[in-house]
Amino acid sequence: MILSVFLGIDIGTTAIKLGIIQENELLYSSELPLQTYGDDRIKYQNGTELLASLKLGILAIPAWLRNEITRISFSTAMHSLMPDDGKKQIFLWSDLQAASLIDTFKQSDLAEHFYLISGTPIHAMSPFAKLLYFQTSEKYPTDTRWYGIKELVMDYFTGEAVVDYATASATGLFDLRKKQWSSEILDYLRIKEEQLAPLADTDQVFEMLPEKRRFFGFPDTIQVVVGASDGTLAAYASYYSTGRTASLTIGTSAAVRQISKNIHLDQEKQNFCYYLKKELLVCGAPSNNGGVVLAWAAEQLAENPATFYERLPNLLAQTALGANGLRFWPYLNGERAPYWNNKIKGGFRDLTLQHTRNDMLRSVLEGILLNIRQLVKLVAENEELSISGGFFQTTAFGQLAADIFATKCYYAQENEPIFGLYYLLEQPTRMIEESQQIFLPNLSSSAAYEKIAKNYFE
Repeated sequence: MILSVFLGIDIGTTAIKLGIIQENELLYSSELPLQTYGDDRIKYQNGTELLASLKLGILAIPAWLRNEITRISFSTAMHSLMPDDGKKQIFLWSDLQAASLIDTFKQSDLAEHFYLISGTPIHAMSPFAKLLYFQTSEKYPTDTRWYGIKELVMDYFTGEAVVDYATASATGLFDLRKKQWSSEILDYLRIKEEQLAPLADTDQVFEMLPEKRRFFGFPDTIQVVVGASDGTLAAYASYYSTGRTASLTIGTSAAVRQISKNIHLDQEKQNFCYYLKKELLVCGAPSNNGGVVLAWAAEQLAENPATFYERLPNLLAQTALGANGLRFWPYLNGERAPYWNNKIKGGFRDLTLQHTRNDMLRSVLEGILLNIRQLVKLVAENEELSISGGFFQTTAFGQLAADIFATKCYYAQENEPIFGLYYLLEQPTRMIEESQQIFLPNLSSSAAYEKIAKNYFE
């Protein structure tokens, strides 16, 4: 039997990651940075640069290993939008050109209706919002075709600019129940279905262009699978590695996600609900304010930014729970769930002359996690959590999370979207690590945080 050699490619907003996996073992990995352009309002990447980096990343794989690859698939960042005008300018989720317009649209009855159709929150991040802005401002010709990162790479490798259901379901243009572009939403935007990419299920197989096979030294039998979106795949990777359906990832930003067989939507708090595969959805809530806030604290508040992270466990051990009454609102980057407000501000509350630098640093940590606690309550209340991301490389943060969320937390070693892709498409035998790190909540600490949380953000 020929063993599958899988090449997963994860195209995020800051980097392209490549991983080759065989029988659950990572044989090769690499990472290439991506440049984002713009200003505080406009955020975009250059599609030509993206493809050039991707090409270099693949060519850096040893030739003998490239020739062994049997399948290649893609994880891509959600909410990207690229007008097909030759410039290959890809607007990212963080692009805020539509912010004012979408704030007005949110007040209409259609906003709630479209949210319930698509499962995508009404926010400037979504391609729906960006298209509404571009159509209203007449920035592009009315017959412009609209694609994203997934369509760009699929066109490059297969000659077919297709998009998978998972990525499409995060656009705000997709009918989550019918699994097709929503004619109602497209009509409102004055967009025809032909202006968007054809849709494909996340496991659909395509043929690679012969010239691309020869250029990269792939075997003639290689299959291209369209794949899914990075957020849904990160959730699936955590589920596979810990057995828990609920997960929390904290990197630069953060998200709480729940693997589900049913659509769960909250009209007021606007959690997301995206397709993953037949009979499986990923529902969740994202925050703008994860590790980026901690990085700010390292630069602005720490005595020595170089040793900041290694000193934090001692700081937690030496300071009082609740930071002596000091509260920190972590909204330094606006906020998505549960507020969906780009204008919300952060800062310290109840700060006095008696508070120390260490109190302030502890309150930053507590504020980040108490804010995320609201998302846990929304998406995964009373459930054990799989936790992952760079934030939790500091073990003490895993314990702090367990205390604040009042739930058992399992550290997920394999949380990368590339592993989510591999698990999704190859369906290997689930091998849950017996030695995985588990954090049990301290009952007295959890009770104290329960009291603190009641009015923390009031």
